Amino acid sequence: MHWLVRIFLCLIFVCRISAAQTAPVADDLGKFLGDKGLIERISEAGNQVQNQASDLVLGAMAFLGVPYRRGGNSAENGFDCSGFVKAMYEQTIGLVLPRSAAQQAAATQTIEKAELRPGDLVFFNTMRRAFSHVGIYVGNGKFIHAPKPGAEVRVEDMGLAYWARRYDGARRVASGANANP
Repeated sequence: MHWLVRIFLCLIFVCRISAAQTAPVADDLGKFLGDKGLIERISEAGNQVQNQASDLVLGAMAFLGVPYRRGGNSAENGFDCSGFVKAMYEQTIGLVLPRSAAQQAAATQTIEKAELRPGDLVFFNTMRRAFSHVGIYVGNGKFIHAPKPGAEVRVEDMGLAYWARRYDGARRVASGANANP
């Protein structure tokens, strides 16, 4: 469905740029998309993605305060960073991600920081190796994660010096796909 959204956005962009010169073409395109039911399908797909991201973020917020536990992957036992991300995706969206942060990075699509949307994954180098920590982006430059031993699941600002220096990149999980290799 992503390709359909991208095509539609490109068409809108092209139509807006040339609208003054080719208004009849833009009208024909709009009519064509409407006749084929594509506008409704694109809108529905966008709503579905947005709803899944909202469910994911709200689901993750329900676990604020759960203690960190190395190797942990449940609220009962505690979470480590990748166990938290894996559990949230399975419980809220039904997608199975790999277990480690590095594996999660490898199994997902690279995106630019400017493209971040709630539900995307953010990675950090906290152990002198790439993709050693992962969290879920919640919006407004913040992410939720299970940070370290002695701490609890919490929301933090990616702009804080500690996280900004260690930022390793962002990834998007393809909706509808099982990301487990």
